[in-house]
Amino acid sequence: MHLKRRNFLLLLGSGASAIVASSVPGCDGRKPNLSSTGSSPSPSSSKTGLNLSGIDEIGFRPVSGPMPLPHDPRSPSEQIQAYQAYEVLDELVLPEDFEYEVIATWGDRVGNSRFGYNNDYLSFIETGENLGYLTVNFEYISGRTWMETYSEVLGKSLPFAEVTAAIDTSPINAYALPDGDPLKAKIQQICQEALLDQGLGVITLNRDDRGKWVRQPSQADRRVTGISGLTDECSLKATGPATAVFRKTQGQGYIDGLGDRIVGTFANCAGGTTPWGTVLSAEENFQAQVPEPVFPDGTSAQPSQLPFYMDEKNIYGQGNVFGLAGNKYGWIVEIDPANPNDCGTKHTWLGRYRHEAVGVRVEAGKPIAFYSGCDRRGGHIYKFVSRQSASDPQDKANSQLLADGTLYAAKFQPDGTGTWIPLAPTTPIDPDFPSNIWGNSILLPSPPAGGYIKAEQDYGIKGFKERLKTLGDIYTGTEVEKQGAILIDAHYAANAVGATCAARPEDTEIAPDGSLYISFTSGSPGDSGGPDKRIFKTPTGEPHEYGWIMHLVETDNNPGALSFTWQMMAAGGEPAQGGWGFANPDNILLDPRGNLWMVTDMSTSKMNQVVPSRVDRSGQPIDPSKLSGTFGNNSLWYFPLQGESAGDAYLFAIGPMECEMTGPYFSRDGSSLFLAVQHPGESGGIRRDGAIETREFEMLTPTGEGFRQTRQVPIGSNWPDSQANSSPKPSVVAIYRRDLGSIV
Repeated sequence: MHLKRRNFLLLLGSGASAIVASSVPGCDGRKPNLSSTGSSPSPSSSKTGLNLSGIDEIGFRPVSGPMPLPHDPRSPSEQIQAYQAYEVLDELVLPEDFEYEVIATWGDRVGNSRFGYNNDYLSFIETGENLGYLTVNFEYISGRTWMETYSEVLGKSLPFAEVTAAIDTSPINAYALPDGDPLKAKIQQICQEALLDQGLGVITLNRDDRGKWVRQPSQADRRVTGISGLTDECSLKATGPATAVFRKTQGQGYIDGLGDRIVGTFANCAGGTTPWGTVLSAEENFQAQVPEPVFPDGTSAQPSQLPFYMDEKNIYGQGNVFGLAGNKYGWIVEIDPANPNDCGTKHTWLGRYRHEAVGVRVEAGKPIAFYSGCDRRGGHIYKFVSRQSASDPQDKANSQLLADGTLYAAKFQPDGTGTWIPLAPTTPIDPDFPSNIWGNSILLPSPPAGGYIKAEQDYGIKGFKERLKTLGDIYTGTEVEKQGAILIDAHYAANAVGATCAARPEDTEIAPDGSLYISFTSGSPGDSGGPDKRIFKTPTGEPHEYGWIMHLVETDNNPGALSFTWQMMAAGGEPAQGGWGFANPDNILLDPRGNLWMVTDMSTSKMNQVVPSRVDRSGQPIDPSKLSGTFGNNSLWYFPLQGESAGDAYLFAIGPMECEMTGPYFSRDGSSLFLAVQHPGESGGIRRDGAIETREFEMLTPTGEGFRQTRQVPIGSNWPDSQANSSPKPSVVAIYRRDLGSIV
């Protein structure tokens, strides 16, 4: 699947010389831990990183990961010798001459609440030379580790054992239990704490006399949680056509009786920052907390459709006991960090689906364009275009433009062209055939019963098109209510009109020239769908687990254009197979000098999993998707865009055990890199007494020579405290050069 690295970076660099602000994305009284620091421990294969001739140009000595990379100057035999033994560290590994400090960690006080769990997207809006607001998303809780560490970290207990024993192995519709039921009260207690640890938060930072960023609590510091508005006055607002559905007093499905008032926000993954100083927070995997399916009138499935469940490792259906309406989650939330009274607004014209990030394009005299991807197998790329144009990109009145416009979904053609399909009642029905989709299935809306059906045969699509002609034939109500129902059911409506099923689209990043870069995390199919075989494939015509980066250019560079061109510019995977040495690209960003940075998103279950052989018992090559363990822990990569090093990928950081690093964001002067480290120890929990395993891996050099690697792998995590048997805690850090010079 060889894709020319140099071609990608030269194209990216063509407009990357001048970055604008809008393009840089994706308790209990305890003081925040500002003393935890880390520097540059590097795996044992190369304690100080590789000795590369281009170090002066890229500005740091890359850390050494678990596999040799194409820029390694050593011969294959020397590489094999260097990588035969490798030690994975439970640490945030940085290049020499770099260090980090913990800014905030789970449980720290924020306003009248606490810093949440699994911090994701970060946005740092500087209000002065040494002051600013850091907005943080809190995506979800990692069931096992959250329950294992809750009491120690927060100094109180929850009835985990009692509830687990009471519900045994069967989910329970806690919403239907009588209000006086003791079990319901215990479930409410657990779910309230779990939802409290999700949502988003704002903390104020200032630069101290050392030149480091530290907490400086202010009136702006606050949390908007998964239950905000349930018992306080901090409910969220909504704009756009879906509010007509929210205000219904009767309908086909469940109505919460709150009108267009919304309780909370959760599943807050990546996001974006507007040039007028607000932050966009993307609700992603909401379907784990509330029902996703809706009826043709846009009303929700009953809470009973996603009952509450928990065992020793998992907690699902946290919204069930509170009767949260599923159609109110899966949106983009806008919040002004400087306004302490702002609890957030969900702009329904941006669509309801499993949002990942938001690419923001704002130019004076043109309509606003927001790009986002649906991070599911078979999800789509979407674009919202405002009806009116922006006059001043920095005017906070631009938020009002998000209340009126059109949502489009992308249709990619194999020849490198594409079109934007409006999600409107008049748009014709034209689904793709399952035979064009990896996994041979596509999910379609199912009127009049509601929900969706799985189409697995092409003849089923023909019947669907004969029965239904436009989206207006699927959804019901007044014209405004129909449009609202379409936006509420955006993923399934996009399937119905033939939007291209994609490969888990994650981040959408706007370059200074207005073009778009999209990271696709994985091209493998799953139970809920898969990507289009004609677009997302290897050169040999196979699905690809390790993802891509795409470059998209609008026709005439017009944000409101209805057509575009696209090109797949980079692929994850092993270098010997044409990849760059990383797996599963996630958040991407352009730094203040126009260089590209990227974090990876391998699933916890795949990291460091043994690869004892590359062939099966019959001697056939193992599916490449089964080789994820070779990539080690999740990581942060740097791609220079100019000079002799352009076209190579350099490993800047490796995360602690079983974590995902997310939300990289630079300070305005480029001297500080904020980074979120979420779910350390997600599978192994607390690392007990330095537990470690020896594992074997069949590896390849970049030129394809095979060798066996013995790898030492910690079991669980103690990060960030890094003390024996300490609890792993999601945290946000700031990374610096030791001399506090510019990182870029």
